[in-house]
Amino acid sequence: MRVVVIVIAALTTLGLAAFGVVAAQRAAGSASLIALAARVISPGQGNGTAPESKTVPQQTAQRPAAAPVVQVAQAATTAPAAPAAAPSPTPPAAKAIPACNNPDAIGLSRVVEIDTTGGPAFGTEHFKQYDFLRDKEVVLTFDDGPWPENTPMVLKALKDNCVKATFFEIGQHATWRPDISRDVAAAGMTVGNHTWSHKDLAKNPYAKDIEMAKQEIEMGVSAVHMAVGGPTAPFFRFPDLQQPPELMSYLGTRNMAIFSTDIDTFDFKLRKPDDVIKSAMTKLAKNGKGILLMHDFQHNTAEALPELLRQLKAGGYKIVHMVPKDQVTTLPKYDDMVRAQDKFSSSNNTRPESSVVKTINE
Repeated sequence: MRVVVIVIAALTTLGLAAFGVVAAQRAAGSASLIALAARVISPGQGNGTAPESKTVPQQTAQRPAAAPVVQVAQAATTAPAAPAAAPSPTPPAAKAIPACNNPDAIGLSRVVEIDTTGGPAFGTEHFKQYDFLRDKEVVLTFDDGPWPENTPMVLKALKDNCVKATFFEIGQHATWRPDISRDVAAAGMTVGNHTWSHKDLAKNPYAKDIEMAKQEIEMGVSAVHMAVGGPTAPFFRFPDLQQPPELMSYLGTRNMAIFSTDIDTFDFKLRKPDDVIKSAMTKLAKNGKGILLMHDFQHNTAEALPELLRQLKAGGYKIVHMVPKDQVTTLPKYDDMVRAQDKFSSSNNTRPESSVVKTINE
């Protein structure tokens, strides 16, 4: 009997010891997992440091310290430790440099992505902080379109030379010829905004009435967005480059980048294509690089562009294309205002065209 009791006691002791070993192993495993989690979520333990913070001009809202304003969009990056962020709504084709089948074309040198958070301002004529171009790099920008004949001529020259540009469109013009706006966007160009009707917002009545000035801006944004029928850029250029501080602050709240220029060709004052080319090339030679301001509204500019691109290539210049990180968001109030501008709509026009108009002789 004593033997049986001794055996049972020994077995019980062994069982308790085994249970203790297992429990200890489990505790050790839990501790390891907790330590690993602490390393993952602890600040300062990542694979790299945040980009250097940049100060935004005083007129605009502050951007997050870790958000770089300009990035090279097509540059390769290492895989982050955390899951990848959601893809940008910018069409992927707009961020890549497409193949060029024309050996004589100047082509694109690089694509840069603009983070418009807080309304950063570009163009050294007025804003010195974000000078992102390298020596002999040129950004092509066109104002006041879309316009029949002229804008299609500009678009053809750009496509023939495998380059892309930024178009700051007037909202009213876009409502008159939305097909041209759609063609510009479909060609991979960046489409921005240049107000509803090209009013100088630094003059009255807009200077005294900020709500009226906001309407001029926002109706332009809505109209261009409607004309394109898809994403447009939160890029804005003031008419006559007149930039009231209170409106710059407003654009900051709307996360729209503001563009002045580095080189104004003054093509709207020139009557001959050769004069446009001379203006652009002379100023580039002096400045060495720059955001170039032209107008697709001007016929002389449309005629000059093929030769200007040829001379840019011969001079060793490189074309840079700007794309937005995010797309513009319109405001319903101003969308409705643009729709109300359609003076040609009629409640009488309810029958299908085929029942109203018939060919009776041809």
